[in-house]
Parts: sequence; structure tokens; C-alpha cells
Amino acid sequence: MMLEVNDLHAYYGKSHILNGVNFAMQEGEVVALLGRNGVGRSTTVKSIMGEVPPQGSIRFRGEEIAGMPNHRIARRGLGYVPEDRDIFPTLTVRQNLELGIKNTRKPGKWKVEQFLDMFPNLARRADSPAGVLSGGEKQMLTISRTLMGDPELIMIDEPTEGLAPLIVKQIGELISEIAKAGVSILLVEQKLSIAMDISHRVLVMGHGQIVFEGTPEELREDEATRKEWLEV
Repeated sequence: MMLEVNDLHAYYGKSHILNGVNFAMQEGEVVALLGRNGVGRSTTVKSIMGEVPPQGSIRFRGEEIAGMPNHRIARRGLGYVPEDRDIFPTLTVRQNLELGIKNTRKPGKWKVEQFLDMFPNLARRADSPAGVLSGGEKQMLTISRTLMGDPELIMIDEPTEGLAPLIVKQIGELISEIAKAGVSILLVEQKLSIAMDISHRVLVMGHGQIVFEGTPEELREDEATRKEWLEV
């Protein structure tokens, strides 16, 4: 198993956000984590990444990582793209990408030029400060920079939030490319259509727990779950 999460609990102050989350991911699998805002999806990925103190067991490739500092977790091969599109605004787009490389002596499977080819918008601004990019371009840059570190599993939090449909489509294509390269993906997403198109499996969260696990087809057929846990 690539990732195994057992009885995961997390707190913000006195608020009990995660109430025993359980799920596992195989190598090369794309799993979407769905649910309404505030049910604990972002907290789940932050706990796995060590940004929120976890209680319970988180095993990555058989090794217990719960409670490790997040730089050590990243070194193990876990990539995380947070919701806030965190770039270095004064550095160029190219420099931002190069900062993602973890080991300069041992280049990984992703190259700067690949992302510039994939995203003409980034290529046009490769040598401009990243601060001039639009929200969608910053999102592409953040995902690409994380991939430069050659993760075996990448967790992407709300990549399409607030973006124009064309950009959403491009990000969907990038996520498919990542999957083709054999990288496992845990995708936190509000847009059902994207999640359903590219995931092998979907998990639905409610009240800090997983309330549904199955294929996109099974979720499509399960109207009761969609009504209770997803529809606004």
C-alpha cells in the first residue's frame, strides 16, 4: 500500500475536526476526497503532511509518518499543493520551478521545460516575476513546482477553486498527465465533474469521517449519499 490512514483524529484548539478517518491508497491510484466545506477534507491532507498534529496512524509505504516534521515527510516522497497557491512572487517562473527540485544531483522524472511546453502561459512568462501571474497560472506553477520534487504521491487541495472554466480544463489535463506518469494522487475537490472524470475511487467526507467509499460510477448511482453529503 502506498498510503494507509487508520483512526485519524485532529483538533483545532478544542474543536474535534477529524473523528477517526480511515482509508488506503494503492500505488498509481487517483483518489478524490469529496464533501462540503468544513467537513475536514483539507485537515485530512494537512494531518498527513504533518501541518496539523495528527492522532492515529498514517503509514506511507509501510513506514509510520504520523508526527514526523513535514520536511521529513516531503523527503519520503509525499508532495502537497496547498489551497493558497503559495509562490515566490519576486522570483521568475523558471526559478520557482527550479526551487521545487529536492536533489539537484539526481534529477527526477519531471523537467522545467516539460511544464513550459504543457502551459504556454507559463512559457511566455518564464523569465518574468511569478507575482504577475493570474490565479490559474499560479495554480499551474504550484502544482508543477511540487512535481519537480519528484513525489510518489501528490496531495492537491482544491486546485480549481475560483478559476475560469478553460483553466479548470487545463488543470484537469495536468492531473491526468500526473496520473499517467504513475504518481498517486489524492485530490481534494469541490467540482464533482472533475473528480468523477479522473479518479479511480472517490471518498466522501461528512462530520470528520469517511461516509462513502466507491468508484465514481457507484457514487453516480447513489443518489441518497449525494443528497445527504454533497449537494448544497
